[in-house]
Amino acid sequence: MSDLQTAQEVRRGAAEGAGDRVRLSYEERFLRRRVLVTEGAGRVLVDLARTTSLEAGDALVLAGGGLVAVEAAEEPLLEVRGDGLVRLAWHIGNRHTPCQVEADRLLIRRDHVMADMLARLGAEVAEVVEPFTPEGGAYGEGRTHGHDHGAQHGPEGHGHGHGHGHGHGHDHGHGHSHEH
Repeated sequence: MSDLQTAQEVRRGAAEGAGDRVRLSYEERFLRRRVLVTEGAGRVLVDLARTTSLEAGDALVLAGGGLVAVEAAEEPLLEVRGDGLVRLAWHIGNRHTPCQVEADRLLIRRDHVMADMLARLGAEVAEVVEPFTPEGGAYGEGRTHGHDHGAQHGPEGHGHGHGHGHGHGHDHGHGHSHEH
């Protein structure tokens, strides 16, 4: 089983028919070229044209045929609950922190600075270990590096003319004073 297979293509949402799977953390799902070891002890050289954000449920297309499903690995997270989740989500998003949004809670990667800030805002914060599948970014970009997140499927990447200057119009001055 130690033969190295190659995957140069991602098929979005195609995990269902896959013969093998890889479990990857949020960071590990952001890749261009890397050797992965599958659950079935296979080895796959992922060699994509550009750095890509893989989502749970996607599949890597093997050069010799076959698919390898991508799953989200469990990782250490902070579970955020409390009144005003929308407000708490705004504070998290304003710091460009990846966030998984659910009806009654938010999940972010463990970070004591964020935990302290959220606690001061009245949130209940608990440490959990779960798969992490944060929201994709606006404008078709999944992460802040301005890479393909399924939005550009043309011949040669269309030059990413959006989002690099981070000009999505919010003021980090917040417009209100904190002196009392």
